[in-house]
Amino acid sequence: MISGKVTVQVPATSANLGPGFDTLGLALGLHDEVEAELFEPPEGPGSRSVVIEVEGEGAGELDGGEGHLIVTTMRTTFERMGLRQPPGIRLRCLNRIPHARGLGSSSAAICAGIIAARALAGTPCQDGSALAHRSRARPGLPELTDDEVFALATEIEGHPDNVAPCLAGGLTVAWTDETGAPHLVRLLPHSDVRPVVLVPGYRLSTEVARGLLPKEVPHADAAANAGRAALLVAALTARPEPELLLAATEDRLHQDYRAPAMPLTADLVRRLRGAGVAAVVSGAGPTVLAFSTVNTQDLIATEVGNDWHIRPLDVETRGARVVSLETR
Repeated sequence: MISGKVTVQVPATSANLGPGFDTLGLALGLHDEVEAELFEPPEGPGSRSVVIEVEGEGAGELDGGEGHLIVTTMRTTFERMGLRQPPGIRLRCLNRIPHARGLGSSSAAICAGIIAARALAGTPCQDGSALAHRSRARPGLPELTDDEVFALATEIEGHPDNVAPCLAGGLTVAWTDETGAPHLVRLLPHSDVRPVVLVPGYRLSTEVARGLLPKEVPHADAAANAGRAALLVAALTARPEPELLLAATEDRLHQDYRAPAMPLTADLVRRLRGAGVAAVVSGAGPTVLAFSTVNTQDLIATEVGNDWHIRPLDVETRGARVVSLETR
């Protein structure tokens, strides 16, 4: 294991994108940065094996010890690699991704923990990106392959639609095979795709939102979503035209069922779509994701008002990456 510290950058993500429930995801140009360091805690009373500094989102709210999601993920990664647990972990977290808003903050923390642990175990990626497909363990050190990174992130998170774009960047299609193993395909959205996130002041847990979903849906609704999801991939990668994006983002599987938990979000999505803007619930909500075009960008501010934070973002094409690795 390396004596030193690593800095990892992880992007926000939006899952589902309307019809692509638990399948489609998009990486966004809003990032958390995590500096992780292994250390030997001093002996004596008051000594702590975990030291965490948080700036930004979650400061003063998140677990400051062994229960922190990045810490638990790092320890799970070390265990999976067959390594002994380090005596101490120090984290410095700069959090920009809003928490419990449907922008993948938990997935970002999980991916940050795995990538940081892998780098500290001696398997950094050559070009810094998490899924570079060129990662090489140093001689005599254990290796965690890219497929194993994705599988572990999916295992911890519970589903692959957020961790896939967080790790790979761009637009991703994720699925699990008959054995339960996750897979992803990464696509590059068209340069005219302009995501805008509309973030409310209130939060909503993914567990609450998922609890509102029915166990069965009408066959006609499932068929409609299959067609819209296929159209959405085409629209985002080849033809990001307002009419196609609006039709492609129609959903019948989850958004209406979740509306009682976030009526303000549901109302905003309805009004934006009525004005011709391709708007959807981001992940489990309550953030709204809109795909802006030259013809619709002025309509967003008109419909949104002052109760939402409007943030245009780029598509993040690189995904999670190691920014720096200092050894000593």
